[in-house]
Amino acid sequence: MFTLEPHPSYISTLLTIFQITKELARLQKLAHENKLTPEDIRGGTMTLSNIGAIGGKSGSPLINVPEVAIIALGRTQKVTCFGDDGNVYPVSLMTANIAADHRILDGATVALFCNEWKKLIEKPELILLHTR
Repeated sequence: MFTLEPHPSYISTLLTIFQITKELARLQKLAHENKLTPEDIRGGTMTLSNIGAIGGKSGSPLINVPEVAIIALGRTQKVTCFGDDGNVYPVSLMTANIAADHRILDGATVALFCNEWKKLIEKPELILLHTR
């Protein structure tokens, strides 16, 4: 399993999954009310952009400096796929386009992250194994 260890100076700022959920709910409420301030969205290291919410399938995301990466999530689509048995099955497909600053993140690290993230999206119950 791929593990990305935080820099020691960030250990005190790590959040539990529940703290992240609470903060996301707070930010969503502010965004819905059109009350987000620059301070509310400052200080991140990565942006998740849900272009699928407006019908987008894929995109070419641009990094929000000084962040190090951005992921654009496309809408989920039903497509056909050949199974190992040769039969055709319907599957759900979602694209995720990632841009990363290679001065900070090397391509292999980004690829490992993508593979691990794909596993967690396909089987969300695995997230419980990583909660503290």
